[in-house]
Amino acid sequence: MKNFYPIKFDIKNTIPKNLGRTGILKTPHGEIKTPAFVAVGTLASVKGLSPEDLHILGAQVVLGNTYHLYLQPGEDVVASAGGLGKFMNWQGPTMTDSGGFQVFSLGFAYKKGVSKVAKEAPTEAELEGKEENFSEHSSLVKIDDNGVTFKSHIDGSTHRFTPESSITIQEKLGADMIFAFDECTSPLAQKEYMKKAVARTHKWAKRCLDARTRDDQALFGIVQGGRYKDLREESAKYIASLPFEGFGIGGSFDKDDMKEVVELVNKILPEEKPRHMLGIGEVEDIFEGVQRGVDLFDCVLPTRLARHGVLFTKEGKYNIKKTTNKEKFEKVVKDCECYTCKNYTKAYLHHLHRSGEMLAHRLSSIHNLYFMMELMENIRRSIEQGNFAEFKKEFLERYKK
Repeated sequence: MKNFYPIKFDIKNTIPKNLGRTGILKTPHGEIKTPAFVAVGTLASVKGLSPEDLHILGAQVVLGNTYHLYLQPGEDVVASAGGLGKFMNWQGPTMTDSGGFQVFSLGFAYKKGVSKVAKEAPTEAELEGKEENFSEHSSLVKIDDNGVTFKSHIDGSTHRFTPESSITIQEKLGADMIFAFDECTSPLAQKEYMKKAVARTHKWAKRCLDARTRDDQALFGIVQGGRYKDLREESAKYIASLPFEGFGIGGSFDKDDMKEVVELVNKILPEEKPRHMLGIGEVEDIFEGVQRGVDLFDCVLPTRLARHGVLFTKEGKYNIKKTTNKEKFEKVVKDCECYTCKNYTKAYLHHLHRSGEMLAHRLSSIHNLYFMMELMENIRRSIEQGNFAEFKKEFLERYKK
């Protein structure tokens, strides 16, 4: 097999008695200081923001969505533009996911409204006897051992992804870091189905490695297994044995079990390679992930909440749409130095949201992404200075009030 060395990861500082660390992830389009939050630009655009905005906010890396870019505008168009970065005029590092999450989001979750993380773990007794396998019974998605057949959410046309086609599409999209094609199931999935999904993910991982042709892209393997620790351990050991340049930790967690699962996985994965936690963006989860050795996080949460008028603050989430803000002519968040908070009032932002003005989404997204980038910078600093535990305790005590 051809040798691939498209990225280099240097660990700088560690958290005593924990797996957490800071590092420098060197890519063909620049360095990433880790731990880092990855801005999600689903369709080669972080909703409402320009690449220049992202740079000013301190974003280091942007992730595009393979499924969505395949449907619009098509990977060949992006390739003709010179790849994802040039297409969207982003000068820094880029990533693309594999399209595997759409197996989940267009399958069982599409019908049931289930996310990657279950708030409360169902008991085996509650799940017993259910015939749903949480993915392949959807009218939009059909899964088999060779790939996934799905219908476009745009026009209903039929398409198919395989491990090989996912790699081909991602190579044309041209991101610095790409992911192996996997099956992400619901956190409510029964163990028997999860076993099948893990086995499928492992077979697909090997096929993805065999299919790659570009030596300037890092390929990350994905660990699955849901809330079942024995399956997570099995998956981590197998994926770690393959020559990936980095690793992703797939979703399908129970909220209460996430910490144990992440620690279990990261104790197995090679220490010298970067680890990415897919689709996780809650503040508490980021702290717990960092402590347990996660280097990268991506999630649409900051911009999605922003569009609904929910702002991150150090005292927790704040709903700017509440009527109490109608005549509050004060800084949106008093101790924030983002463009929005330096220039606009609660009353104005409240008015924009209640009036349905597009500017509301932009200004709120600027604030929420600034919050995330500042949080990650402060987390890195606390690790460097040796006081991560104290910083985490103080921050979360204030945030959860």
